This record gives sequence, structure tokens and C-alpha cells, in this order.
Amino acid sequence: MTPWQNRVTKLTRRMADDMKLRNYSQNTIDAYTYHVGRFAEFLGRPLEQASPEDVRSFQLHLIEERKVGWSSFNQAVCGLRFLFRTTYPRDWAVSMVPFGKRPKKLPAVLSSEEVTSLLSCVPNLKHRTFLLTLYAAGLRLNEAAALTIADIDSQRMQLRVACGKGAKERSVPLSPRLLTALREYWKQYQPPQYLFPGKTFDVPLSGTTIQKMCKVAVQKAGIRKHVTPHTLRHSYATGLLEAGVDLLAISRLLGHRSFSTTMIYLHVRRTHLGSVPSPIDWLPVQQLPGWAAAPAAADASCRSEEESTPTGNNDASPPSE
Repeated sequence: MTPWQNRVTKLTRRMADDMKLRNYSQNTIDAYTYHVGRFAEFLGRPLEQASPEDVRSFQLHLIEERKVGWSSFNQAVCGLRFLFRTTYPRDWAVSMVPFGKRPKKLPAVLSSEEVTSLLSCVPNLKHRTFLLTLYAAGLRLNEAAALTIADIDSQRMQLRVACGKGAKERSVPLSPRLLTALREYWKQYQPPQYLFPGKTFDVPLSGTTIQKMCKVAVQKAGIRKHVTPHTLRHSYATGLLEAGVDLLAISRLLGHRSFSTTMIYLHVRRTHLGSVPSPIDWLPVQQLPGWAAAPAAADASCRSEEESTPTGNNDASPPSE
């Protein structure tokens, strides 16, 4: 049962059907209708009676009382906009429902040594191969979980991503090292359908399982960065950029809808950051003879003056100028 079905009403059911007609993904349908259901609970009366002031009060409730993140807040805004613009159009300007400002944070990126350390701390072969696939092909968590045996084209060395974000299909290069790891994994598990099955062979591996496993492996590896399975995708993109791969090609490999999304990796590539000098390197004092010994001599002089200065004597006269 999806989350919104616990708060099903006639209007939310119609809203879900409207999104199905427009080929929205099930995850989007679940998210939008869930937030609309929460809005109905907050409202305490039929959704048809909602006003712009009610929507505004609900948004303040999300921020001040529930303290949701920007992602959940904007999902709620999208759900309400779809409801009052498509399913139940209103005469007031739905576009005036504001979105929350997304914080601009740079993604965490792992070095090759950190990736090796992370993978070595995953004892389960299935889980380790799953993380290796994320890193070697730059896949999202759901994309890797939905891979099937038929998606591996060893003749053309291509990996077919059939369940990309926005229902977009793409192909990515299949690394020879990844192919070798997948063959070793298949010899032990021999999955008939999904490449990484869950509790049964007819369902994919749960994303929650991978997230928990990754968190434990990060702690064992002693990595202090905030690392999730999606971090391996960021590391893949940054590694390609540092290797000289064209930014447009990286955007297509990642399946980004907007080219501006890919440009964030320009800010975290090592060659870009490493080329920026520090102003301390321009100080001429470093070129003077004995510059390193000067601070030590000054400290010794200060200590000798403190030792020679009398303390605890109220009658002591001040030193002459």
C-alpha cells in the first residue's frame, strides 16, 4: 500500500488518476497525493473549500511546526499546484503558491582510495557489487536496483538503464572490470530476472537495505564525509571530469534533464580547486634568510622578559621609559 492510500478521498483518487493519464511515475504520484492528504488533515474540511490563506497557513505549518526540509516542502507545493491547477481548478492564482529556496550545497566526493576503502568494508558480495555498479556506471540507487540480466550487453560493452529518472532510458559504457565483477557475482547468486533481487527473485533489492549497509561501511572505513549511495554517482561524475571527459558527454551519461545540473561538478573537481593559490604563498617573508627561526627567537625573548619582571609586589616602581 502506498502512503497516500491511507488518506484516500474522492479528490485524491481523481488526482492520482490524472497523474497516471500524464504518465507520472508511481513515486511522484505517491509523493504528491501524500502531501495533499496531509493538507486535507490540516484543513479539517473538504479540499474543495480550501482558500489561498489555507494553503499559506499549511506552508507555515510545514516550516515552523513540522520543520520539513526543502525537498519535502517543494513536493508539497507541487502536489498542491497540481491539485488546484489540473484536478480541481480554482479561480485564484495557483502559481502564487511559493516554492522554498533550495540551499546550494556542493556534493561530497570520494577519492579512489576512499572508494576502495569503502568497498573493502562491505563483506556481502551482492551489496559490494551493487555499490561497485553505482560507482562504475554513475547510476542512481533506483536505476541500479531495477537492472535486469538482459540490460547487460557484453558484446557492445553497454549497460542499459531502462528505469531512468523521468522514465528516460539511456545507455552507459560497461567497464571491463565491472563486467568481470558482475560475472563473479552471477556465478554465486545466478539471479533469473533482476540483477540484484531482494528477498525473492521477482522483486528488486530494497533501497533502504543499501542505504543502511552503506552507512555501516562508511563508519568501518573511517570516512568522515557525509556519504550515501548517491555519493558514488557524484564521485563517478567528478572522476570523469578530472579525466578530461567533455561536460556534455557527462550530462548525457548521468541522464540529466538540464545541463546546468551537471555544471555543479565544475566546483568540486580537484584540478579546478588545486590550481587556486593561497595568498600566504605570496608573502615575501618566506624568502628572507632565517624567517623560520625569527618567530622562535621572538618567543624566547618574550619569555625572558616575563621571568625578569617582578610579580606580586605592589610597591614596585614602573620601569623607566
